[in-house]
Amino acid sequence: MDVPLWVWGVTVGVIVAMLLVDFLGHVRKAHEPQLREAGLWSAAYVLIALIFGVVVWVTWGSEYGQQYFSGYVLEKSLSVDNLFVFVLILSSFRVPRQYQQKVLLIGIVIALVLRTIFIFVGAAAVNEFAWIFYIFGAFLIWVAIGQLRQDSEQEGEYQENAMLRLVRRLFRTTDDYADDKLFVRQDGLLYVTPMLIVMIAIGSADVLFAVDSIPAIFTVTQETYLVLTANAFALLGLRQLYFLIDGLLDKLVYLHYGLAAILTLIGVKAIIHALHENDLPFLNSGEPIEVVPEIPTNVSLLAVLSILIVTTVASLTIGRRRKGKPKPVKPPRALGN
Repeated sequence: MDVPLWVWGVTVGVIVAMLLVDFLGHVRKAHEPQLREAGLWSAAYVLIALIFGVVVWVTWGSEYGQQYFSGYVLEKSLSVDNLFVFVLILSSFRVPRQYQQKVLLIGIVIALVLRTIFIFVGAAAVNEFAWIFYIFGAFLIWVAIGQLRQDSEQEGEYQENAMLRLVRRLFRTTDDYADDKLFVRQDGLLYVTPMLIVMIAIGSADVLFAVDSIPAIFTVTQETYLVLTANAFALLGLRQLYFLIDGLLDKLVYLHYGLAAILTLIGVKAIIHALHENDLPFLNSGEPIEVVPEIPTNVSLLAVLSILIVTTVASLTIGRRRKGKPKPVKPPRALGN
């Protein structure tokens, strides 16, 4: 896939422009988004992502178009996993509702910058070592098993990671929020407010989720441009998605089964791809192993969409009809916490 430098520049410019619209149009004036606002802007971000996919399809061909859409749907589905942890973090830090937009957006920007670094490092590794897909596949299947083994009868609690503990140790922190300020002066001394702490928490939690989502999308496409744009468009709409489905998160009781199935599918796809590449000399004399055909991109895309639809419908129908009082659902476990 040949992507001219000016196309990279335009793409980065569009992403930055979308962030500026969020900062200047929504976050600068603190308020609690209503359902209609969150719904319209969520639809707008999805529409922009779909239009971009059509541009990729028309410009570079159907194969790359399918790869982009597969990567975007995969990242979008895994981003719902992030929202569970966002709920835990925001409630744990007792962030006032009108300031949650700013917290989420800054956290997403942090995650976007760090994920970009991960993507370029991952792209270099994938291009140099095809056998890394064995590791990707095994890791994704291991994460899928973790999703299945989670205890749905215990309510999750957010625990601060090492980064946050270090920030608290190095800087003076206030007990209360000072509007949406990150720093305040008290008695001539500079203090960090909980607002900065929770932004770091959101950003670092999302980066931890990249540990499984980045290998997953590299299994779908090895094109750095598509990996980066699919991640960017999935993350950029995450703030609006949070406020749109905030009240539905505790009703998606079967979501972890769906995510486990998706991660298993992508993990198997990665291992099959590694077998076809097979650059390990000690395995079958280094010759490609093509006993099992690779899973086509359009098949994996349809499978991911089907799994999401089935688990969502099942959660909102069968899950609601379960007898007795619904048990609290433990959000999917954030890696590293």
